[in-house]
Amino acid sequence: MPSHRLVYLTLAAASIPLVTTAALSHNHKAGAKSAGNIVAGVSASKDHKTLVAAVKAAGLVDTLASGGPFTVFAPTDAAFGKLPAGTLDTLLKPENKGTLTSILTYHVVSGKVSAKSLVEQINAGGGQAVLTTVQGGKLTATLDSGKVVLRDQSGGTATVTTADLMQSNGVIHVTDSVSLPG
Repeated sequence: MPSHRLVYLTLAAASIPLVTTAALSHNHKAGAKSAGNIVAGVSASKDHKTLVAAVKAAGLVDTLASGGPFTVFAPTDAAFGKLPAGTLDTLLKPENKGTLTSILTYHVVSGKVSAKSLVEQINAGGGQAVLTTVQGGKLTATLDSGKVVLRDQSGGTATVTTADLMQSNGVIHVTDSVSLPG
């Protein structure tokens, strides 16, 4: 297991802390290349078991394992734990597959958006970048103390805790909260 250490990557006059932990597995460090796809990347993570179960329940495994490229803002198990009691159990029921799919695809953006590119978009946008998700909704990215923060359409925020986990079909950015469409 690698040690938990904080490294800084200076991007477009902003510093985004990138935590090189076992966020997606001991083989994945921020900015590292991976031979696996997005599904393989999150499946290897001890911190993304809930996300993997949700992706399977929504029937999105084949889509997220396909060519892409995709940018995935991947909430940790702890992030799912912040949802109100019973919410996750309800979402995982077969009759709620549509709602679950909508929430999960709200965490996905078409194309490969690196941390550097996202910070450049934020700076070019006067302090914010609006990302259109695969679900069709919008996520607004800003910087707060050098960290990328996503504001969802419900007014919630999620901070990127680990960025640029490169996969064969895109990139994963780990977040500390679940983003919800409006």
